Amino acid sequence: MKRRDLISAAAGLAVIGGAGLAWFGPWGGNRAPDVKLTMLDGRTASMGSFEGKPVLLQFWATTCVTCVKEMPQLKALHRKLAPKGLEMVGVAMSYDPPGQVKNMVREKSLPYPIALDNDGTVAKAFGGVRLTPTTVLINPQGDVVWRRLGELDFAGVADQIRGMLKG
Repeated sequence: MKRRDLISAAAGLAVIGGAGLAWFGPWGGNRAPDVKLTMLDGRTASMGSFEGKPVLLQFWATTCVTCVKEMPQLKALHRKLAPKGLEMVGVAMSYDPPGQVKNMVREKSLPYPIALDNDGTVAKAFGGVRLTPTTVLINPQGDVVWRRLGELDFAGVADQIRGMLKG
C-alpha cells in the first residue's frame, strides 16, 4: 500500500471515530457534572439534586426538526416512567430565545421541566454540546451511562431506564 493510501485510510478512520464519539460520546462511566439548572418557571436545581434517580437530559432547540419530532415520544416516556422515579429535563440551547422556548413548551404541552441554558454553561459542562438533539442518560449513582446525538431508540432507552428503577 502506498504512503498516500495509508494516510487517506487513517484520515477516514479518524473521521469515523470522531463520528462515533459524537454519537456515543466519551462520557460513559464519567460522573455527571453538578451544574446548576435554571428552569423555565424560574426554579433552580443542581444535577446533584437528582442523585438516587435515573435522569434523561436532552439538549434541544425549537428550530431542531428532530427535537420537535421526538417530543411525543419523550412525553410518552415521561408519562410511563416518571411516576416510577425517572427524572427528565429538557435543556434549551443558549441560542434559543426564552420566549420561543416558552411558546414551544406550551404548544407541545411538555410535562417535564425545561432548563434555559442562557449562557451555555450546562452544554459546556456536558462536553461542549453544540448539536441537537443530544441526549444524556445518567444512572441513579450520578454517572453518565451514555450520550447520544440524534434520534433515540425509545424502546431501548425505556428498557435501560426500567433496569435502573427501583421496584
